[in-house]
Amino acid sequence: MGTNKRKLDLSNSFFWQSNSTTLATLGVLIVLMVILTIMQPTFLSVKNLINIVLQASVVSMLAIGMTFIIISGGINLAVGSTMALCVVVAGDMVVNKGANFIVAFGLCILIGIISGFFEGVLISKLNIPPFIVTLGTMSLWRGIALEYVHGEAIYGLPDGLTWLGSYKIGTGNFQIPVAVLCVILLFFIAWFVLSKTRFGMHVYAVGGNEHATNLSGVSVSKTKIAIYTLAGFMCSIAAIITLGRMNGAIATVGEGYELDAIASVAIGGASMSGGKGKMWGTFIGAMILQVIRNGMNFLQVSPYYQKMVIGLVIIVAVGIDCVRRSKKE
Repeated sequence: MGTNKRKLDLSNSFFWQSNSTTLATLGVLIVLMVILTIMQPTFLSVKNLINIVLQASVVSMLAIGMTFIIISGGINLAVGSTMALCVVVAGDMVVNKGANFIVAFGLCILIGIISGFFEGVLISKLNIPPFIVTLGTMSLWRGIALEYVHGEAIYGLPDGLTWLGSYKIGTGNFQIPVAVLCVILLFFIAWFVLSKTRFGMHVYAVGGNEHATNLSGVSVSKTKIAIYTLAGFMCSIAAIITLGRMNGAIATVGEGYELDAIASVAIGGASMSGGKGKMWGTFIGAMILQVIRNGMNFLQVSPYYQKMVIGLVIIVAVGIDCVRRSKKE
């Protein structure tokens, strides 16, 4: 009886600790929005708030997959390149090869899944560090994308291929982009998978103690392959949204997006050493990044200073996690 009570206490402690981090991150977001509203009253308009979520939609899709990866103790530097490869292949299939948008969507998703599966196999079966594998595939996928279109841009995409990124629902001044609804829906699904399913429990277990997880009967290698495959799938969804927003395809799209995705997860309270993180924390982290960018654009801050500020925010977020872990130890 005493043992069960002890386990319950530990579970409750972890619950409150994890959710308090998410609430603290939400508090930071609210404070930022209040400050920016005081400095620029039009910042808090419905149109601008929807625009913030829309601008963060692509990175948010990548950040969903990155959340699973970082919680499992891994990293993925290739998400931007994977997305670019999906973008150019889908765009080329429709514009230059005459395929319909269903075939293009299917091929786009297939490429994302195969690339993630390939990375997962290298990491789990050959025990190559995730940093090295994804650093290599970041260059590999980008090179294939550039060679595939010979560095040229593709324009003139049909409506069937761009609706997810460009269409809106509503009337008058209150129109919600389909991409925004897609982001919110996928975050709900990802939250459910991570928090309410056996697979989600395995993700946390692998990140918390890989050796103990393996001894408990959970296949660590299969879990890692599934995690990276899921991340590849999210890259393909991000690619479809990007096609709609750009109304075109270019092989250089997504450069630097992997850093924004990692930053969103870190700012959201996930531990870079694995075993800890919340899906809604990642969503808030992505919104914080975009609110900062949007606010600085309102205030006409130089893009160079914006990069400095984002860099400092990332350092502070990871630094807080490191201090928290050192205190526990």
